[in-house]
Amino acid sequence: MDLGLAGKVAIVTGASKGIGRAIAMELAREGVSVLISARGSEAVDATVADIVAQGGRCAGMAADMAEQGAAEALVEAAIVQFGKVDILVCNAGGQRKHAGFDDLDDQDFLDAFTDNVLSVVRLVRAALPGMRERLWGRIITITSEVSTQPDRTFQHYAAAKAAELNLTKSLSKSLARDGILVNSVAPGLIATPGNEESFERGAREQGRPIEEVKADFVRKFKPGLALGRAGEVEEVAAVVALLASERASYVTGSNFRVDGGSVIGIT
Repeated sequence: MDLGLAGKVAIVTGASKGIGRAIAMELAREGVSVLISARGSEAVDATVADIVAQGGRCAGMAADMAEQGAAEALVEAAIVQFGKVDILVCNAGGQRKHAGFDDLDDQDFLDAFTDNVLSVVRLVRAALPGMRERLWGRIITITSEVSTQPDRTFQHYAAAKAAELNLTKSLSKSLARDGILVNSVAPGLIATPGNEESFERGAREQGRPIEEVKADFVRKFKPGLALGRAGEVEEVAAVVALLASERASYVTGSNFRVDGGSVIGIT
């Protein structure tokens, strides 16, 4: 299927590994020129090299999206390198502290909001003038299943992701008449390098096969996971590429869960 993306330019944050890397590679395969960012320059350079080796157009920039000025610098770099910015994939975020409510302080909540919400606000603000001028744009936020179905821990992260999802919906309403479509993709349990390392560590500590550890995790913590397995990063990337394309020209303000059926509700 031709997604009509050839000649477009995208910024993908948090793109040196895992879901972000898969998204950048998928967009590049569709003919998109991609500027990727992440905090570690070595990993960014490695991803750029992999995309270029496969025939894609890609540049990279080490950046911490939680820092003031990072978004503006990233958009400026994309314009210098490729002339414009058509697509934003806001994948940078996460949680600095893994803890339950009793062990979270005010700064943990503020950090989560900065990492997952303010980083999106700044990037959209920086790219918006060019998108408005061309009357075309795609903004895709990568949230999480916890934005609608939070776990019993990590309240700072879940609250920030819920706010990011709310921001996405609000932006979709305010930018639609400018030709800019805004949607969210909410992954569930995905086989990212970080998750796989966690399972491997658990298997070593428990002296059990990793598949047993994964099965126990799904049974205890993801009882609604209908497909019974972790998703692949490429499965998330495919949905993002579709939303970035002309094939999704009548889709905005929607939240697309890529979670194997893990979220129990239908809204």
